Amino acid sequence: MEPIEQTSTGAVTPERKSSFGDIAVWMRGLYMLLLALAFGIAQTLLCVTAIAQFLWLLFSGEPNRQLVKFGSSLAKWVADTAKFLTFVSDEKPFPWAAWPAAD
Repeated sequence: MEPIEQTSTGAVTPERKSSFGDIAVWMRGLYMLLLALAFGIAQTLLCVTAIAQFLWLLFSGEPNRQLVKFGSSLAKWVADTAKFLTFVSDEKPFPWAAWPAAD
């Protein structure tokens, strides 16, 4: 049973525990910081890939297959990273897991 405390309005609420001293929380914060930096690099890489793909299409008339595969796997990594950063998932993306495969 959780300890309870009474608020100034007289309502009874469960007491909240601080996780300030929890090493797991700080480790998650470190992973989040590193992944946020990598996320920024991935955004730039995604823009460069999109521009290269457009130029390839412009001059050859069809998309580059290697860039399509890379773009697909990069998009999956970005999505996995966003899920980790927003606490949707506890699974850490690459480099702590395998690089996502392209469809």
